[in-house]
Amino acid sequence: MAKFLYRLGRFCFEKRRLVVLLWLGVLAALAFGASQAPEAANSGLSMPGTESQKAFDLLDQRFPGIKSDGADARVVFVAPHGQQISAEQNKAAVDKVVAEVAGGPQVAGALNPFRVGTVSKDGTTAYANITYKVSSTNITEQTKTSLEKAVQDGRSAGLTVEFGGTVMQAKPQAGPTEIVGVVIAAIVLLITFGSLVAAGLPLITAIVGIGCGVAAIVALGLSFTTSTLAVMLGLAVGIDYALFIVSRYRAERGAGRAAPDAVARAVGTAGSAVVFAGLTVVIALSGLSVVGLPALTSMGLAAAGTVLIAVLVALTLIPALLGFFHKAVMPRRLRKRENQPVSGALATLATPGAIKESLGTRWARFVVRRPIPVLLLAVVGLGVLALPVQDLTLGMPSDASQPTSTTQRRAYDALAAGFGAGSNGPFTLVIDAKGAPDPKAAAAQAARTVAATHGIVSVSPPRFNPAGDTAVLTATPATSPTADETKTLVHTLRAESSELKSATGANMLVTGTAAVNIDMSQKLSDALLPYLAVVVGLAFLLLIVVFRSLLVPLKAALGFLLSVCAALGVIVAVFQWGWMASLFGLQTTGPVMSLMPIFLIGLVFGLAMDYEVFLVTRIREAHVHGESPAEAIVTGFRHNARVVAAAATIMIAVFAGFIGMSEAMIKVLGAGLAAAVFFDAFIVRMTIVPAVLALLGDRAWWLPRRLRKIVPNVDIEGENLREFDAPDTAGDTNDLVSASR
Repeated sequence: MAKFLYRLGRFCFEKRRLVVLLWLGVLAALAFGASQAPEAANSGLSMPGTESQKAFDLLDQRFPGIKSDGADARVVFVAPHGQQISAEQNKAAVDKVVAEVAGGPQVAGALNPFRVGTVSKDGTTAYANITYKVSSTNITEQTKTSLEKAVQDGRSAGLTVEFGGTVMQAKPQAGPTEIVGVVIAAIVLLITFGSLVAAGLPLITAIVGIGCGVAAIVALGLSFTTSTLAVMLGLAVGIDYALFIVSRYRAERGAGRAAPDAVARAVGTAGSAVVFAGLTVVIALSGLSVVGLPALTSMGLAAAGTVLIAVLVALTLIPALLGFFHKAVMPRRLRKRENQPVSGALATLATPGAIKESLGTRWARFVVRRPIPVLLLAVVGLGVLALPVQDLTLGMPSDASQPTSTTQRRAYDALAAGFGAGSNGPFTLVIDAKGAPDPKAAAAQAARTVAATHGIVSVSPPRFNPAGDTAVLTATPATSPTADETKTLVHTLRAESSELKSATGANMLVTGTAAVNIDMSQKLSDALLPYLAVVVGLAFLLLIVVFRSLLVPLKAALGFLLSVCAALGVIVAVFQWGWMASLFGLQTTGPVMSLMPIFLIGLVFGLAMDYEVFLVTRIREAHVHGESPAEAIVTGFRHNARVVAAAATIMIAVFAGFIGMSEAMIKVLGAGLAAAVFFDAFIVRMTIVPAVLALLGDRAWWLPRRLRKIVPNVDIEGENLREFDAPDTAGDTNDLVSASR
């Protein structure tokens, strides 16, 4: 592989104009395709195979004109202190608001609380359920304005009126976090390289890669959320990969090589690491399809495609651009020596002692001398941070997680106060009576059975579809949607379905907010072990090929588990327990989004293996070229610790920017990713890894003899590139400009 990438890098350097034009052409073609593509359809969060999804599918089939994924709203009315909501003046105000909402655009139906009995027992509170013909992402501003105007009219009449539901769910918008991330990345790159051009190349190529990836996603008609993930990861790996190759190019120039050869060698060695690092990310993201959620699958595959584009950009566009800026990417102190022979200038630069020993080098020496205490301290520290994971509670976003200043949260609290905690998560029971001898009797029997179930406080009368073979009931539990008792109640109702079928011939399906949460959590829990087995297993095999070792890939996988568990522990401590909640701008705490653990595992695994490959390949390269294990560790850190630290700092800053957003779930994602990258890059890869390698010594690179014959030698260290060495490599050029010609 090293030879192939060497030739590819040299070709792109020599044919730089052609390569740049080709990439611009690809970007333009994809942008044109995106501009012609229809608006992405709302795929929703379907869960094939779960009872909740079966119920939604049945509703879509049997109730024409009603969308199970349509937006909804719940308008809550509270009478003035000391009054009843049913008082003539208050009732008239409620009727007016409901009628006004019902006449609004995109409304499918509005249920008057006095007609359907949604009035609290103490008579002070009532609520109206509103359904819409379209999903929340397709709700227009006119619809929202109409609802807000009707609510304001109710408030003007003296009532306390609040509303919640998905109707006011904000459409995903591209925020400033990407721009902030790019600015921070530019600053870190400038500090790392000391050159505006060297700092700019990774940003330019990352933006090209993101542009191609997002344009392809839009052209394929995928969702905004999918493209957001692609932007996040495209920025992350695009900068990482370019940073690694540019850094290696500068090191090769520092060793006295001419620009064409330096570029070719950078792609042949660092490019090999980029290829395998990219493959680990692709495996982690593609593995999300194991979960069985279509939305998660499309997000993972689209992001994986963007990562592949980032790899191609790094291997081709970076060497082409280096052809234009071969001198400008070098440190300023070297660029000033235009009249000094390159070999002399660079030799001085590369002479031991000419450059002050870096912090990474000093840290590596410290760890190598004291591996056992450093290893114990790091492992125990991450273990302590991971302890809160035992209390991890999963759920889906709801109005309960909104700030108390929002009308959604006030409506949630008012509803719980007037009707009980379970009113915010009623069950929807779908009675499939098709084929039953008496559908009406079957639905009535279902209503009586459910009403008699312990934990159910009320059941609505059955509502039949036009064909009369399917009915819908609404059952209100006594406990909140996230309570353990509610989970038990869902299982109890589903167990009663088999008895109902035996007695009446009708089948009862349970869905609703609480049921969806339970099914989602169960589906993700069931998929977690298969996902880990597939992703970690494939990556383990890939890393065996990269490092030609069994112990190094094993260490990489175990270190990753440590960093992920520690990050999840931080999430539980902050977002469930409320530790340092004010620092994160949290007003409420609650369950962690069900998707978060498996999503965090997928993203962090890919980025963690990036840092592993970048750092350890350079250590192995030094070892292959004859250095002792301890010397190889120090050499690897001398060359790559600064690069890995810069890449990790950029990612931490980008992800941490999401913590400042108002949406609680976005805060969780930002905090989790930032914490995980910090733990993995600085504690696992830059502390535990050198300590373990120092303890293992030569045994770290052990591979059984039988496997040595089977495992291909991809030459990621560039050992086979020696045949490209010219006898006068360092002495046939006079200055930086002529060296590139």
